[in-house]
Amino acid sequence: MAFELPTLNYAKTALGAKGMCEETLDLHHGKHHQAYVTALNGFVAADASLAGKSLEEIVMATAAAGGPVFNNAGQHWNHIVFWDCMSPNGGGIPGKLEQKIIEDLGSVAAFKDAFKAAGVSQFGSGWAWLVLGSDGKLKVTKTANGSNPLAEKQGKVLLGCDVWEHAYYLDFRNVRPNYIQNWVDNLANYEYAEAQL
Repeated sequence: MAFELPTLNYAKTALGAKGMCEETLDLHHGKHHQAYVTALNGFVAADASLAGKSLEEIVMATAAAGGPVFNNAGQHWNHIVFWDCMSPNGGGIPGKLEQKIIEDLGSVAAFKDAFKAAGVSQFGSGWAWLVLGSDGKLKVTKTANGSNPLAEKQGKVLLGCDVWEHAYYLDFRNVRPNYIQNWVDNLANYEYAEAQL
């Protein structure tokens, strides 16, 4: 069965007031993400060893070698997470998650600073993540290009923020720090993150 572009849980206009315009969402979801899905399906159709594997299995099986199959599978997985990590009602951190952030990372402000630093310091394209490590502690991490915490065994993803330029250029031009600050303050779906705990 072919992989498919997931349907957004909100209208493409729904994040505009939060700092992500309809054109960004339309291009990012409908063009960039769709291109990863289309390419991945082509690779799966051409390689019998990939047939019938789940997306996670393909990511894990191709992580060590890297290359185009991994890049497209990783980006498909990353973007599925990314769309769920944003909400028109984003920005508010529920109590259980807030308590865990304070316990493991010092404070909500310290978490946001660390998350912003991870995204800003990722040279070129990549991702910033909030993960629950195997030790039960929250950690802020980053990955390059299409990689992710699944492939790098960093822990369970609670939040993932795309820091490729296509995620923010129309709204924030080349000012990635402003995009990430806005993302953690206004777009991040912390209810989703808490549910992953």
